[in-house]
Amino acid sequence: AIGDTYQGGIIFYLDGNGGGLISSPQDLSPALWGCDITAISGADGTAIGTGNQNTIDIEAGCTTPGTAADYCANLTLGGYSDWFLPSKDELIEMYVNLHTQGIGGFISYYWSSSESSTQTAVILNFDNGNAFNVPKNNNLRVRAVRTF
Repeated sequence: AIGDTYQGGIIFYLDGNGGGLISSPQDLSPALWGCDITAISGADGTAIGTGNQNTIDIEAGCTTPGTAADYCANLTLGGYSDWFLPSKDELIEMYVNLHTQGIGGFISYYWSSSESSTQTAVILNFDNGNAFNVPKNNNLRVRAVRTF
């Protein structure tokens, strides 16, 4: 169920077919989105289900270590190593289904894997649920996601 601890994290989305999405239980280190002034081919998905491919595309197009996507892609937590940086809509589900219910300890602004331009990517403000574009060179919070 939404809010349950499962497979290394907290369930925040159910797909209706027995699967869904899990959030890491805590934030990772704050990070830059990465590769400012560089377009990342394919990292523009915003829908639920696009975060993993966005993360793969970011890792392929930006080899800078320690970026938000890199932290997620290289995370091993709860015995699982298939974590990724969530897309905009995946973050919105996290906000609605966890944060507004007082679950997960979310604070302030979080990176999504959704690139909006060569210089900006989408973040979600967990104070009010608003998404907007900010420069990739901001050091913001990161929360990893995985599917089950």
